[in-house]
Amino acid sequence: MAEDYVELIAELIETRGEARPVEIAERLGVKPPTVTKNISRLKAAGLVRREPYRAIFLTDAGQDLAEICRRRHRVVVAFLLSLGIDEETAERDAEGIEHHVSGTTLEAFERRLNQK
Repeated sequence: MAEDYVELIAELIETRGEARPVEIAERLGVKPPTVTKNISRLKAAGLVRREPYRAIFLTDAGQDLAEICRRRHRVVVAFLLSLGIDEETAERDAEGIEHHVSGTTLEAFERRLNQK
């Protein structure tokens, strides 16, 4: 859960300059109260900061986690594409795989990609 949220928040900040709970809810397909509850958890974990009635921003720790998630996503997508999987399927499947792939497996994916 935390990884999906910080990755999306980073993307929204990068593309729109800020991340608002309503946009997060729309993109994740959840209700705004669910976003509010999860943002509170992320804040308690030190991953986000938020002023009341304002946008949500990542802390340094949140930015670090988002970058790790994005890197993992890129590697998994690239690996799936190298197997001949179409881009749409690779993107969709990477969303599930990236949160469960071990560091060892991710390194193996990268080694295989670098051999080509």
